[in-house]
Amino acid sequence: MINHDPLDFLNHNSSGKAPSGAEADLIQLLLYEIIRVKELITYYNSIPNGGGQLGASILNELVTEAYNSLVNYDVILMKKYYDLLQNCD
Repeated sequence: MINHDPLDFLNHNSSGKAPSGAEADLIQLLLYEIIRVKELITYYNSIPNGGGQLGASILNELVTEAYNSLVNYDVILMKKYYDLLQNCD
């Protein structure tokens, strides 16, 4: 049995781009988007005088729900949150 680590793209992807090609699956793509959006949350939290607090809290909620879709292995919700997170900036 071959063990497939869905986080393997983190160790072997020096370009900083999302995994692609035949080996990229929904779990890897969603994990990449979660990581990317968590970096955005850090940016929003760094805006002075709480200027990014609303944006950060909305993105935190999306990331939390995306994690839950992974934990519950709900493919429909994974696709939904992947699409939503892709449009976050």
